[in-house]
Parts: sequence; C-alpha cells; structure tokens
Amino acid sequence: MNGLCPVHLNPIHTVKTNISGIMKRIWLAAALLLSFWVSAQAQNEGYRIEVQAEGFTGDTVFLGYYLLDKEYLVDTAIAQQGRVVFQGKEKLPPGMYLVVFPPQFQFFQILMPEEDQHFSVQTTFGENMAYELHFKGSQDNERFMEYVLFLQAQREPAEKLRRAIQEEEKDGKRKKLEAELEALNQKVRAYQTAFIKKYPHTLAAAFVKANLPVQAPDFDDIKDEQERQVARWQYTKKHYFDNLELANPAMLRTPFLYQHARYYIDKLTVQHPDSISASLDVILQGVKPAPETFKYYLVHFLNEYAASKIVGFDAIYVHLVDNYYAKGLATWTEEEQLKKIIDNANTLRPLLIGKIAPDIRMETRDGRSLSLHEIHAPYTVLFIWDPECGHCKKSMPGMIDFYKKFKDRGVEVFAVCTKFYNELEKCWDFIDEHEDMELWVNVVDPYHRSHYKTIYDVRSTPQIYILDKDKKILSKRIGTEQLPEVMEQIMAQGADTSKGDQQ
Repeated sequence: MNGLCPVHLNPIHTVKTNISGIMKRIWLAAALLLSFWVSAQAQNEGYRIEVQAEGFTGDTVFLGYYLLDKEYLVDTAIAQQGRVVFQGKEKLPPGMYLVVFPPQFQFFQILMPEEDQHFSVQTTFGENMAYELHFKGSQDNERFMEYVLFLQAQREPAEKLRRAIQEEEKDGKRKKLEAELEALNQKVRAYQTAFIKKYPHTLAAAFVKANLPVQAPDFDDIKDEQERQVARWQYTKKHYFDNLELANPAMLRTPFLYQHARYYIDKLTVQHPDSISASLDVILQGVKPAPETFKYYLVHFLNEYAASKIVGFDAIYVHLVDNYYAKGLATWTEEEQLKKIIDNANTLRPLLIGKIAPDIRMETRDGRSLSLHEIHAPYTVLFIWDPECGHCKKSMPGMIDFYKKFKDRGVEVFAVCTKFYNELEKCWDFIDEHEDMELWVNVVDPYHRSHYKTIYDVRSTPQIYILDKDKKILSKRIGTEQLPEVMEQIMAQGADTSKGDQQ
C-alpha cells in the first residue's frame, strides 16, 4: 500500500521458520549482540545452561528462541566431546528456547523460566534426542518432559486408530474404532487437566494450557445447522484466548502465541477492516500488561497493514495509529518517526472506503472550471494518470474499453492528467493520439491550486477511485484490469440494496 509509514525496531538478523517442522537455517551475523532486550530488572546471577549431547562431534552449538514467526540466536558455545555451556551475566527473558546443532540444525526445545536459569540437560544426539532429555536443576523442564513423553506414548496408538478408521468400510466397526479414539482423546484431555492442576503457576503448566483447544458446546437446542455452526464459531471466537495467558511475558518467546494470534485474525475473524481492527484490539489489550509483547505485536501489526495490498485495509493501519500511536502508547517510537506515522494516518483518513471523496476543482481543455462533485452520475471513476507513465500507457486501452462498456450504465470518468502548466501539451497530445479518451471528462490543474496530489496521496500513477452518486468512496487503488469486475459487483450490490429498500 503506497504512502503508509511502517515502524522499524533495532535490526537483528532472523530466519523464517516452519513452526511445526525443522528449523532449516539460522543466520549468525549480529545475532550474538542481542543485548537490546535484556531486562533492566535482571539479577546478577544470570544464566548457566550446561548441555551434554552424547555422540555430537561438532564444535559449535547455538542457543536461540522464538519471536513472532521467526527465531533469533542469543548465544553460541564451543563444544568439547558434545558438551557445551551457555552462560551470561544477565538473566534471559522467559520463554521456550532452542538448543541447535549445526550443520543440519537439529534441535530440541527447553523451557526458560524467569527464575532457575541454572540447570543442565543430557541427551543422545540424533533424531530422537528431543525425547531423551534428562534435566537437573530445573523442575519446569522435568515436568514438561514428563508431559512430552506422555503425549509421545499416545501418538502411535492414535495414528493406528486413525488409519484403521479410514480403511474400515463397515459402519459398525468404524464406530467402534471411533469410540476407541475418542476414549484415547479423553485420556489425553484428562491428563492435561490433571497436569495443569498438579503444577499450578508454573511455566510448564502455562504452556500446556495455552495449547488446549476451545471446546465449543454442541448447541443442540438450535435446530438449523447453519445457525448452529454460527453459534459454535461465535463461542470459539469469544473464548479463544481463555487458555492462553496473553499477559504472561513468557508467551512472547514461544511459537504458539503467534500461531494463535494468526489463527484468530485469519480464520476466526470476518475479513473486513472493522472486524479485523476489533480482533487486533483483543490481542493488543490482552498483551498490554506485558510491555515487550505489546511492543513487538503492535509494531508487527502496524507494519503488516502498512504493507497490505488488500483494498480497504489501510483503515486498519489508521485504526492502529489512532488508538495506540496517537494516544502515546507506542512509547518506544522516536518523535520524528511518530509524527510521520500520525501524518500518514491523517492523510489516509479522508480517503478510507465509506468516506466522501474530497472535492477538487480542476480545469478542462477549454479553460472551464469543473469540480469532481459537479459530476452528476450514479457512479464516478476518479482516474489520475500521467502521459509519461509506462503503466498508465499500458492501462489506457483497458480503461477505454471499460468506459465504453459502462458509460451507458451510469458510469462517468473524471480523468485528471498530472502535468503542470509547463507540460500541459503532453496531456492533450496523448489524448489526441487516443481519441476515445475524449469520450470522458478530461481535466488538469496547471498550478496545483486544488492540492489534489497531497489530498489524494498521489505517489504513483495511475490511481483509481470508484465513487457513488454522493461521491462516497466505494473502492479505490485497483488496477484497470480489475475495474469491470469490481464495478459489476458494486452495481449488483446496489441493485440488491434497492430491492431491499423497496421491500
């Protein structure tokens, strides 16, 4: 999206990850200098993690952690006969960390509680090393390993039952197998519930609970199947974060906080700017008590919607600026950058879908004054173009075809050539070469008296806005190749609305 101002934190090198799979690579450059996030409240004892990986013959091992959808390195250590020691004078932020073994970057996970950051772990290097971890000095890791081993023991019989259900052709036997699988699932759920109850207020229990699915009621009292599904969706959305402690600082450095946030936004939220903005508020308000989590997620969301190419999603950017940056909640943002962000939002706000398009007064070829709002038509397409713009030249035949198809259906084009007084002839020469352009309204602003480039945030051409009879913005910043389809949809929606009004 053109014209939006993103936010940049201190640069650090990252690597994209498949959260559910194997980390393919981790960049080292500058990653060992990640002192920027060390807590000011850290105590002098720091951290010391001793790792013994029997059978590992390499000379280097890395310590990393999850953040959003990536991993970062925090420490590196020289290995001697599979033994390494990670240590530092300051405590590490709590979360889920990775012990990574190059060159294949095999790894296993460990919990890093806020306290008790002096412990050791022993394993046998190989594909199954994550299930052979033996900890000393860390109850949280011992407990979590207990949970991991229990799940691992249930995985094989569960997969066996699933395969049998898929292959079974007889209903009676299939139902029996399904009942066995459900009993196994209940066994797992019972274990998880007991684990959380047994180890309350621990990092291990918090992580286990965070990954429990939301159990929506069946809503059997609702007879209509579609309405029942809607009720289940609404319940799931409302209770989606019940098990995940958004305000827990340790959740920031896990793979599942970002997974949950993305699922909530992308799958449980209607993909409309207002709905997405409301869902972002749920997440941001939830993590607000954890300042670092709030910072990273607010910056991430602002950058995401600053770069979004989806029509209308600039409204989400404006929402985030208005409700967080403009209210002084992004305290880490430098004054100059904050001003740019707020100024961008102020520019975009009048141009959001649903707003009345700002009026601009222009001149026709014969010097007559004409404003955008003086065009009386059921639909007006504001088309801002430049005769020397390669994309404009390429798009013009499609624009002409569009107008010929829709001009008798109530569509008018208000075409603004961007050249000023000293280059106006380039506008008229181009129009003369493409005679069909004379069918619509062609205007210029030789001295930029209307300030249309500033008002409409024109940083590239062509720019297209579709307006209704009252000059309300219906769509914008779409390509000429999209115009016919978008206009058909708009007209169809308008016809449906009219029928509804008549009824």
